[in-house]
Amino acid sequence: MSNQETTEADDPIAACCPALTAPLSTEQAADLAAAFKALGDPVRLRLLSLIASQPGQVCVCELTPAFELSQPTISHHLKLLRQASLVDCERRGTWVYYWIVPGALERLAAVLSPQTLATSSR
Repeated sequence: MSNQETTEADDPIAACCPALTAPLSTEQAADLAAAFKALGDPVRLRLLSLIASQPGQVCVCELTPAFELSQPTISHHLKLLRQASLVDCERRGTWVYYWIVPGALERLAAVLSPQTLATSSR
């Protein structure tokens, strides 16, 4: 094995996201494209960063004041993030609590990693 070749055990990206050691399938590309499309809006990107910056779950009542948008508009953006499998939520009485789907950010980061891009361009 050459110095540039790594095994899955040596490569944390390959261990986390083995599909990235080979070209993406049509289904994988469609899933990732939906996630990146959801993040193409500044409001959704900010929402995701607000949720990710919290140690646990975040109530929608804590997210809404950060924007000069109505609550229904914020809910619409959160719905699109849920549909893209980036966040999940749970209703508790009147309020809805959001959190990042485990592995979602790592999956996106792995696709954009310079190491992954260099590996896939060989």
